[in-house]
Amino acid sequence: MRLLVLGGTEFAGRALVAAGVERGWEVTVFNRGTRPVPAGVETLVGDRTEPGGLAALEAGEWDVVVDTWAAQPRAVRDTARLLQGRVGRYVYVSSCSVYAFPQPVGFDESAPLVAGDPDAGEVEYPQAKRGGELAVLDVFGAERSLLVRAGLLLGPWENVDRLPWWLRRVAEGGPVLAPGPGGNPLQYIDIRDLAAWTLDAAAAGLHGPYNMVSEQGHATMEELLTACVRVTGSDAELRWVDARTVLDAGVEPWTELPVWVPREETPELFNAVYRQDVSKAVAAGLRCRPVAETVADTWAWMRTEDPDRPRRAPRRTVGLDRAVEERILADKE
Repeated sequence: MRLLVLGGTEFAGRALVAAGVERGWEVTVFNRGTRPVPAGVETLVGDRTEPGGLAALEAGEWDVVVDTWAAQPRAVRDTARLLQGRVGRYVYVSSCSVYAFPQPVGFDESAPLVAGDPDAGEVEYPQAKRGGELAVLDVFGAERSLLVRAGLLLGPWENVDRLPWWLRRVAEGGPVLAPGPGGNPLQYIDIRDLAAWTLDAAAAGLHGPYNMVSEQGHATMEELLTACVRVTGSDAELRWVDARTVLDAGVEPWTELPVWVPREETPELFNAVYRQDVSKAVAAGLRCRPVAETVADTWAWMRTEDPDRPRRAPRRTVGLDRAVEERILADKE
């Protein structure tokens, strides 16, 4: 298989490139050329946001292109138009954010969607991803398009700083605010499992939208944080605090306490993040590794600094201020 990955040096793109190389595929990446790629991978350099920035893609043929773009939909449109006659299948890594909020409990791929415009410039994230989907569909049609609607992504190379934030905090040791309830079910996907499924699906000729996340309750908040304690080997003591107390202290779920969304207190957000129907993807071969493996491998990556590929600052700053954490724990004593 001849695989073209647009990007290919960060998180999802990097996992897709690694998966392609492992399969022995001919892998090409197209990006700004500012970061190295694995040996044996061809690099085409360009900036799709600049005039003439797609020139490096004007020649060449590929079986599959995978695009993870999350900004202006018109950049996806222009790329798809350029590749239309020279690529067999266009895979767009989209997001479950394209579903109109609030989503119904257990929503599947038929749930209502936000509006999107394939010709749009800068728009909000849900509209950007939906616009990207529409751009691919307009050019490649439904039979040659695969839309991978990702949920919460974790694993090595994470550039949003959710699981890495928890690992750093736990590694510091001492009392750690653990937001309850511990049995809160999580639904996420290791980025390597997304990459493996995506390439398998593309090779098999699958098309259409797929929710891409683990089955509901794949892990719990307690299992995630306990795994963090175990792999870091710190003296951290998880102190569980009920959700209402945490919320009443002004703490924002998902951002200040990454991954955490209380089920009873914020039901609409919980439904959107952790109650997706993924039966379609599971029937098409999706398999998700245990949470302990994802946590251990992310910690190993964080501790191994590659001088040729230094880590960038995360795209978002998340996490709870230590003074706020200490105040909540003190009030609970």
